[in-house]
Amino acid sequence: MDLALDSRAVHAGRDDLRALGVHALPLDLSSTNPLPGVESGGTSYEAMATGGHPTDGGNVYARLWNPTVARFEAALAALEHTEEAVAFSSGMAALTAAVLAARTERGGAHVVAVRPLYGGTDHLLASGLLGVDVTFCAPAEVATSVRDDTCLVVLETPANPTLELVDIAAVVRAAQGRPLLVDNTFATPVLQNPALHGATLVLHSATKYLGGHGDAVGGVVAGDAAWAAALRRVRAVTGGILHPMAAYLLHRGLPTLPLRVRAQQASAEKMAGWLGGYPAVRRVFFPGTPEGDPAGLVGRQMRGPGAMLAIALHGGHDHAARVTERVRLFTHAVSLGGVDSLVQHPAALTHRPVAPGARPSSDILRLSIGLEDVGDLQQDLAHALG
Repeated sequence: MDLALDSRAVHAGRDDLRALGVHALPLDLSSTNPLPGVESGGTSYEAMATGGHPTDGGNVYARLWNPTVARFEAALAALEHTEEAVAFSSGMAALTAAVLAARTERGGAHVVAVRPLYGGTDHLLASGLLGVDVTFCAPAEVATSVRDDTCLVVLETPANPTLELVDIAAVVRAAQGRPLLVDNTFATPVLQNPALHGATLVLHSATKYLGGHGDAVGGVVAGDAAWAAALRRVRAVTGGILHPMAAYLLHRGLPTLPLRVRAQQASAEKMAGWLGGYPAVRRVFFPGTPEGDPAGLVGRQMRGPGAMLAIALHGGHDHAARVTERVRLFTHAVSLGGVDSLVQHPAALTHRPVAPGARPSSDILRLSIGLEDVGDLQQDLAHALG
């Protein structure tokens, strides 16, 4: 049965519950599992350690497989229109595995990274820790940046923190057959499905909108079966599997994901319009405005502008810092996508490790709009802006 998005969000990853005789998602916290026999257990172990699924020898060990995690993975794959998904202990663990898998699968050690990116992604790629040579570029420079040894192209759209939109299909063409990873954290599967536009891998910091309640950390990469096997091989060896309690919480968050994202988006649209006319605000960064979407990707690639926005303030860094100290309803904190509204200073926090020339301006604040009343949020920012 071909279900609509809202129905898939509720039912995906729950196919085995009826046979188990349960209605709510089960939580399996086992760190190890009884083995039916030496040979069958060994066969299952080998299958999972090399990127496959459990056999009749069972799940063996939690570093290799967990049924609660597997249900969440199946649900996310269904929402992203991919064959499979692989979940990790954090978004950064997921990115690390994707780069390592790409090196193994493609045999090269060069990555093209389209800026702007989340500061942690930018920092990891630039650090040299993963043994890759990285070329940072603008979207229009991808075609001239790829090389014979390019194993992966990485982009984020909408981009963190200033919400630039990137045409995924255009980057696929420019990549000339190299695999493309798209960070879809800001858009979520509700508003964008990169795989439908040609992306090879779709990355989420599941900590954000997927969970939606600020109480679980995780990451997930969606793709075809061959890439999923490569990702599981990396995960089995490095031990980055998502904890089952986090998987349970993240999966529990998916049924309300479409409702939350649409409600938050509606509030963000109102906030962007209000802030655009506010004297203390120099500029609003939001894909729902004409200047925020010059290529017309909202409606073509995205199903809406999302619930993230950023503002540049008159008064520079000092004014921006004062605003974070004066908010009362917004919480001054990193992260995003939860039911409550957050404000943070990217240049001083999440993007602090980024090279100075690529770091966001210090007068910019990033806002994650939650589910509060819009009037209350406006009143709080009016007080904080002064």
